[in-house]
Amino acid sequence: MINNIKIGDKLQIHCYKHNGKLHQLCNEAIVLDIDEDKIVVANNKAKLTESDGRSYHAKEAAILFFYKKHWFNIIGQLKEYGLFYYCNIATPYLIDGNIIKYIDYDLDLRVFPDGGFKVLDYNEYNYHRKLMHYSSEIQMIIKNELSRLIEMKRNNEGPFQPGIIKKYYDLYKKMEKIQ
Repeated sequence: MINNIKIGDKLQIHCYKHNGKLHQLCNEAIVLDIDEDKIVVANNKAKLTESDGRSYHAKEAAILFFYKKHWFNIIGQLKEYGLFYYCNIATPYLIDGNIIKYIDYDLDLRVFPDGGFKVLDYNEYNYHRKLMHYSSEIQMIIKNELSRLIEMKRNNEGPFQPGIIKKYYDLYKKMEKIQ
């Protein structure tokens, strides 16, 4: 148990932008694992609400990894045509009550079932970097953490290890009694 959070707890996820504005929230995530370095949560067809009030449901189950010391989070998406990853460059998470909170810094890494990957949203990053005055220190952290994330993917480390998403998904199904 970390911060009074334990396996099986239901949390929300709030994503903010650098200016402090709420960007997106997710209504539910079940804690599967928690230690000094990370928290792993899962959801299935979660309801997501954007800052403009629009909401929709994800189309699949997801296993999410949030880190205490890394400026990224990693989402394994169990789509019907394969395992995809959506990785956000973002601050380390913090827990506030029953909410996981982090600041999103625009750049994303998309990893495809064949192992290929692509960095997304450079234009959004450059726009927000200027608009919200990202410090040179934050820009350097973002650059270094994106490189670290790509290195993890190339080396099949962490959530990219073969079988790790399936292991956590099987645990989630057992906890939630999903077929």
